[in-house]
Formats: sequence, C-alpha cells, structure tokens
Amino acid sequence: MSLNKGKVYECWLSYSYLPDNFNKEYRGFCNSIVAKSKHPVINSAIEELKIAFTRFTGQSPQIVESYPDSGCIFVGIWDEADDKALGISYSDLPDDGFIIRKYENSGKNVLAVVGKNEQGALYGVFHLLRSMCLGKTLAQVQGIDGPGNPLRIINHWDNMSGFIERGYAGQSIFFKDNRIISDLSRIKDYARLLASIGVNGVTINNVNVHQVETRLITDEFLPDVARIADVFRQYGIKLYLSINFAAPVEIGGLSTADPLDESVKKWWKDVTDNIYRYIPDFGGFLVKADSEFRPGPFTYGRNHDEGANMLAEALKPYGGVVFWRAFVYNCQVDWRDRTIDRAKAAYDNFKPLDGKFMDNVIVQIKNGPMDFQIREPVSPLFGAMEKTNVAVELQITQEYTGQQRDMCYLGNMWKEVLDFDTYAKGQGSLVSKVVNGSLFGTKYGGIVGVSNIGESKCWTGHPLAQANLYCFGRLAWDPDLSAREIAEEWVKLTFGHEPQVEDTIVSMLMASREIYEKYTVPLGIGWMVNPGHHYGPSVDGYEYSHWGTYHYADWKGIGVDRTAASGTGYTAQYNEPVASMYENIETCPEELLLFFHHVPYTYKLKSGKTVIQHIYDTHFEGYEEAEGLKEKWLTLKGKIDAEAFDLVLERLDMQLKNAAEWRDVVNTYFYRKTGIDDIHGRKIYR
Repeated sequence: MSLNKGKVYECWLSYSYLPDNFNKEYRGFCNSIVAKSKHPVINSAIEELKIAFTRFTGQSPQIVESYPDSGCIFVGIWDEADDKALGISYSDLPDDGFIIRKYENSGKNVLAVVGKNEQGALYGVFHLLRSMCLGKTLAQVQGIDGPGNPLRIINHWDNMSGFIERGYAGQSIFFKDNRIISDLSRIKDYARLLASIGVNGVTINNVNVHQVETRLITDEFLPDVARIADVFRQYGIKLYLSINFAAPVEIGGLSTADPLDESVKKWWKDVTDNIYRYIPDFGGFLVKADSEFRPGPFTYGRNHDEGANMLAEALKPYGGVVFWRAFVYNCQVDWRDRTIDRAKAAYDNFKPLDGKFMDNVIVQIKNGPMDFQIREPVSPLFGAMEKTNVAVELQITQEYTGQQRDMCYLGNMWKEVLDFDTYAKGQGSLVSKVVNGSLFGTKYGGIVGVSNIGESKCWTGHPLAQANLYCFGRLAWDPDLSAREIAEEWVKLTFGHEPQVEDTIVSMLMASREIYEKYTVPLGIGWMVNPGHHYGPSVDGYEYSHWGTYHYADWKGIGVDRTAASGTGYTAQYNEPVASMYENIETCPEELLLFFHHVPYTYKLKSGKTVIQHIYDTHFEGYEEAEGLKEKWLTLKGKIDAEAFDLVLERLDMQLKNAAEWRDVVNTYFYRKTGIDDIHGRKIYR
C-alpha cells in the first residue's frame, strides 16, 4: 500500500498503534529478515514486514539470505525452513496454513514464519503483524494456523463504465469509460488489504454481464485483465470473471448457447484455453443465469446442472471452478396469486439437482432465501445439498442495510448464518460446516462476499464500513471468531488502544444492526424500501410489483403465511426440528414472526406488547438510538484521526435524517392502515 495517503486510506494496516509490550516481546527480531526465496508472494511478505518494522522502529530492516549475528525473522516455505527446530511435520500444516515459532540458531533467536506454501507464509506474516499490533504476547502468537474455508472470495459488481451496481463508495477501481484502468497502484493496495484478511480470490466484474463486459473473455481485453491478475497474484489471490451465458451468440457468432450443443461446448473450451494462455492461474467463472432477465440454460429447455457442467468441463483441465449462483426465481409473478412464494425458489430449483453437478462446480447460495434483508431466515438450501459443493454468499455492500450512509456492522448477522444448525446430519450440522466441505465431505466450498469498496478515499464511503470488509475476511478465515472479537480487533488496528476509543466504537458497532432494524422493518418482514435504488422507506414499494416480495398488510393484520398447514409451504423446506419451530407460531423466533406468519395487529408478543405497538415503539426507539450513536461519536473528537472523525460525523448526520424518515413513514402508514393509536401518544402524522 502506498504510504502517506492517510489513515482512512490505509484502513487497518497503518501500523500506527503499538502496545506497550512491543519492545519487550518483538523489538529484538526487527532488524533483519531472512528470506531464501525470490517468489513474488514471499517478496510481498517481506515488503509488508519492511513497511511495518520501519513504522514500528524508525529503521528499515536488512534483508538477508543467511542468519545474521543477531535476532531475526525468517520468512519462507517448509522446504526452506529448519524443520527440526519447528518440531512438526509437513503434514501438520493445513493447506495455505503456517506455523510461527521461536527457536535458536547458533545461539541467536529466530522468529520463524513458515508457510505450507508461499500464500501460507504471507498469511503468517500478516497474522504476526496483526498480533503485534493487538498486543498479543509471543507465547500467544506461536503455533499453527490455517484457513477455515478453502475459498474466500470477493465478488465485485463493477461495470466497465466505472459504475458499480449496488456500489456506495464511489466508482470502480478497475474500470473507467469501458476500459481497464492503466494505473494499477490502487489495485495493488487493495490486494494487500485483502491478503491481510486471508481473501484468496476476486471476481472483478458484475454478475449482470452487459454488452461490453461480455468481451472481457476475448483478446480485446484479456491482455489488460492479465495485468490485473499479475497484481493480485503477488498477494496469493486468484482472479475470476463473471461471464454472460449467452456469449456464444452475442460475441461468438453462433446461433445458440444451448449447453448441450457441441459447437457451444467447443466455443467455451476454446475461450477457456485462450484465457489460460493469458492467465495461467485463472480461478474460473462466476455465473448468474436464468435470473432477473439474465440468459441461461432454461432458454434451451436445459437444467442448471447441464449449464454449469458444460463450463466446468472446459475449466477442469486447468483446475478452474464454476461458481453458479442459486439466485434463480420468477421475477414476473402476479401479485394477486398468493400461492407463489419467492422464498421457495432457490430450493425448488436446486434441490432436485443435488449430486448432478461436476466436482468443480460450486453452487453459490445467498445467506437468506430472499435478498440480503436486515432480517431473514437462513436459506434452507444449505441443509439440502449433500452431494454438491456450496458456498454462502454474503452482501458486504450495504444494499438493504443502509448503503454505507447508515452505520450497520454486519458481523452479528453473518455469525447467525454460519452458526445456524441445518440438522442435515443431526444436531451440529452448522452452515459453517456445510460450506467448508467438512459436513458432507465435498471437495470445494467457502464464503463469498459482494464487495463494498470503490474509489472513495476511505475505500468504503463510510469509514466504519471498513469493519464489514475486515469482518468478512476474518470470518472466512476463522468462522469460530465472534463478531465482537473481530470488532475489537478492527478498532484497535484502525484507531488504537485508548480504552475510551475502543469501548465507544465497539459498542457503536455492536448495537448498529439492531438500531437499523428497529427504525426500518419490523419482525422479519423486510423489503419496505423505495423500488430501484432501495434506500429509504416505501412500505408498499414492492407490494404490488412483479418481483414477488410482499408483506400482505391490510387493516386487520400483516405478515406472510409460509406454513405448511395453511400457507405457501416454505417451512417444509427445512429439516426437523427447524421446520416445526418455524411452523408453530409459539416457537417461531419473534424477530422472524412476520416472515413466517400472518397475524392481527393486536397479536401479543412475548413482551406483552401488541404487534402494532411493537412497530411504533421500535421505530421511535431506533431513531433515538441513532441519535445516541452520534452523541457517542462526538465524545471522540480530538481522540482519533481528524479526517476519519469528520467523515463518520457526516455519515451519522445522514443516518439521523434517514432514521427520522423511516420512523415517520412507517408509523404513519400503519396508523392510517389500522386506526390504532400509539399508547404513549407520540407524534404520528395522521
């Protein structure tokens, strides 16, 4: 990362805050770095140590190939290390993993960072530096570590015009004016950020592949795509491309894109062969097919396994994979037909195909059955695909969660997803075990996040939204971490160790999701947003549209009956005992009550409040708590970086205006719908 661009640009890698134990624990190792390899990824690891140690000590360390006469750090792979001193065998190291161990060499202390491969060594260096900055002791740092998921991927929804679909942090860092940018220095800085949290793959273009982007797989653009791949490769990150399923017709001159047509198969094989000539370690394809007007195998009467496998065959010789999105539903439904339930679509489309996909196809499933709402249940498809590689797709960019104008730390939401028990093989069948492949013994798997970065100076528009990117990477690496642990790490690395600063920002982060939920949508109903751009309230915005997302509010009640007994039958897609839990209104978690059940406004919650009073109360409370966020932030003036302080304050002012709008629109809507007064007599516009 280029130095001296400011702390908001450097994110959690500014190396500005050292705890008191640094000199005692680590100072003696920082004068020399021993590295025998010239591998580009090892070079990146050494460059990182140089940046950090120069900041820590004021002196640049020496880079040597043999052990010096003083303490040093050794960085390398297993074949270059003193395996006897490490005290383990090669097989003890997990894939992409590392060991950090202190030992003596000729009477001199050596702190070794040894990877199973070059990527592992790089991850080990970032782990060491993060631990130093967090104040961990040398005893706490030593040991073996490795990623909890084989694939840890960021999806960018960037268009070559420079516009980012669902982008809330400026324009693309990859594209401008339908070309790939010439200056790749910011991409290198970004690759460094991603490697520091263990990300090992990036898809650089939008899943909605438009006309110009369709040609990214051709000689017209591949030389420049290869330049981007070269940058990411230095940080152990593979490059992927989103592709247009209809490309054989649109740019290939064929009359069909039928996946079973031999000419189509050959066309994709030739295209794939050519991509690997430019990018030998190309990761593979990401595909959105038969979804929201995108072309796909349904056009030709084929199934999704047939479409995915055709592409997988082309990638197989090179070790490439296909990420095939399960976001497939009928987006031309008649709102009058209450038997149609968009929530059921992914399961209905993909469960019958379990076991039919090739072993280098990964079905990419959104965390919930709808579309990244602030509150929805976990997709039942995770408990249904026992013979298929799957990945969970999380939305780091805050499409329905405040668009990086409103503060909303997503760590708690993601932990709920990863810790959700599918009961697919009895109790303990967590989503985290499904997607990492351990539950069903599948070959590939992992966690995918839709990017929240752009060309804004702080990368994410809202400086505190950096916490979501950091959290994504840390959870993908270690799903057992808690959302609070990750928040605490991020705050210390980004703002330092001053107790008031840490306590204040961590408390803001941990409360922010519930605050946003309170002043927006009640009890899991979702969707009450302005159509199109999805920011701000419109209670009936999608209620009578063709997208299939409804709350069914009338003057008597609200909610969607998704039970098997009297509703759409969605609850039956879950394994027992989850299905019965959601089916029974008494055991259904109240935060999801209106997602699963239609109830009268006078229905009493366990708190003793009626649903309508809960709606009124939470919307008033949400606004007041948003005011509290600003009040807390103001106490940090002069205690943190001034640029970050001002940027966050500006966003908190935006959030207050948005929260007031949500509060007034939603409360007024339901008062006018029901005629039921707020028992506290607060201001509702009648």
